[in-house]
Amino acid sequence: MNIQFKQWWGEFLRDEEGASGIEYALIAAMVAIALVAFVPGINTAVTTIFQGIQDALTPGP
Repeated sequence: MNIQFKQWWGEFLRDEEGASGIEYALIAAMVAIALVAFVPGINTAVTTIFQGIQDALTPGP
């Protein structure tokens, strides 16, 4: 069992399939941050969306 785990762990560390997905996610996050920071009106819209989510998740009295 220990040899199988070592072999699996080695293959897992060499696997690069998910790397491009992570890179694309980071780029998308940077674009979203730039939009919120520099485009008027988006900041308010995003704040309203997250406030609505927070209100829906907060238990009532």
